Amino acid sequence: MKFTSILVTGGAGFIGSHLCEALLRQGRRVVVLDNLCDFYAPEIKAANLAAVRRVAAQAGGELVILRGDIRRPVDLERAFLALGPPAQAAVVHLAAMAGVRPSIERPQLYYEVNVTGTLNLLEQCRHNGVRHLAFASSSSVYGNNEKVPFAETDPVDQPISPYAATKKAGELQCHNYHHLYGISVACLRFFTVYGPRQRPDLAIHKFARLIQAGRSLPFFGDGTTRRDYTYVTDTLQGVLGSLAWLERCPAPVYEIFNLGESRTVDLATLVRLLGEALGRQPQLERLPMQPGDVDCTFADIAKARRLLGYDPQVAIEEGIPRFVDWFQENLPGAKIS
Repeated sequence: MKFTSILVTGGAGFIGSHLCEALLRQGRRVVVLDNLCDFYAPEIKAANLAAVRRVAAQAGGELVILRGDIRRPVDLERAFLALGPPAQAAVVHLAAMAGVRPSIERPQLYYEVNVTGTLNLLEQCRHNGVRHLAFASSSSVYGNNEKVPFAETDPVDQPISPYAATKKAGELQCHNYHHLYGISVACLRFFTVYGPRQRPDLAIHKFARLIQAGRSLPFFGDGTTRRDYTYVTDTLQGVLGSLAWLERCPAPVYEIFNLGESRTVDLATLVRLLGEALGRQPQLERLPMQPGDVDCTFADIAKARRLLGYDPQVAIEEGIPRFVDWFQENLPGAKIS
């Protein structure tokens, strides 16, 4: 079976806009649902959508963009109506409130969007006969797992932030609808995605702005915390691989996949690489570790390699200069906050 039409929730965002472009280049019909919220500047999302429209025009692909909120069932109904025949349709659910620290400040909002919104989406899949879903989860669900690298079979029962708890809840909701209604689901645990169009609140983007402006960086801890940084093209390879896997599976399936680079980089090294790419010496403001932050993320990607053909290609030493090239070309006067 070939999915001719894909609904991408959160399609105006960082990963979502790149995904929409890739799907259009594959000749698929793409329906975007995004509420263009002000978690970061809506103008950035509007620019992302403009880029998606240009790709649609160049590729001759069919693109439908709807402004709507997954908390509102009526908005989701419009999106599913635009999707077309359900037998040849799939959903990539990226829309969410993201970020560990903001979730500690606004847990109610995170639950409303990430838990209730995902339930609303699953209900629309059920009622509209759409039986294939890729759900964006997060490496945050692993918490401070002492076993590394993290495998999909590891226990994830001790989240340390509301954001992580909502993402685990989303995985459980998806399993529930797989079990009850035969919806095939690929839950994709993203590991610290970066690259062109990265959200301005995320560390790499924020650090680049501060270094460029000659201002000090908030440097939490002693610099030894480690992350599995994943370049956006590698993440996209995994998302597209998950759709191809769903297309191949004749019976309903439910699986969880890690999408990381399967390598860890400490904070001190990340800052050094950014400084070298920007040609400036980073100035550090040393601060204590923040509540909700994990010590390490590290993906075991053997399962994704085996089932999705996932094969990440962009090491951090290559990815950071690529990001900086985009940053300097597109955001020379970016506001620092």
